[in-house]
Amino acid sequence: MSIKTMTYAALSCTLALSFAFAPAAQAADPHAISVKDAWVRWLPGNLPAAGYATLVNAGDKPIDLVEISSKDYGDAMLHQTVSNGSSQKMVMVDRLTVPAHGQVAIAPGGYHVMLEEAKHKVAPGDTVHLTLKFSDGETLDTPFAVKSPAQTQ
Repeated sequence: MSIKTMTYAALSCTLALSFAFAPAAQAADPHAISVKDAWVRWLPGNLPAAGYATLVNAGDKPIDLVEISSKDYGDAMLHQTVSNGSSQKMVMVDRLTVPAHGQVAIAPGGYHVMLEEAKHKVAPGDTVHLTLKFSDGETLDTPFAVKSPAQTQ
């Protein structure tokens, strides 16, 4: 075997090994999505509460919020308030897209998480947890601060 052939063989082997053990550059950032300013507007009695937050996507691709659940509530559903002229109604939303390098507000008057059937007494000052599942496989157990209506104005 010539030196030239041995050099090419060694380079090929080195190159193959470097690709085999290098991290995938195209792999999605497992922490592209984050949540900030998460809070719940508490209402007395057995009235439903509403959850709000800002979803931030630091990644290069849009990511959808696809499921919400809570160990503190029996039901957690994403809704959107929609205006129809002089009236408003809530519609259930299956998914919410957070654009690449962008954010989406889940805020009063727009998207909100409807929380029903509290599994224990919840009061202002408490923290409840919502589990947010995203289309990229990320699942975030997110603390939401519970506030009274007076604290949210």
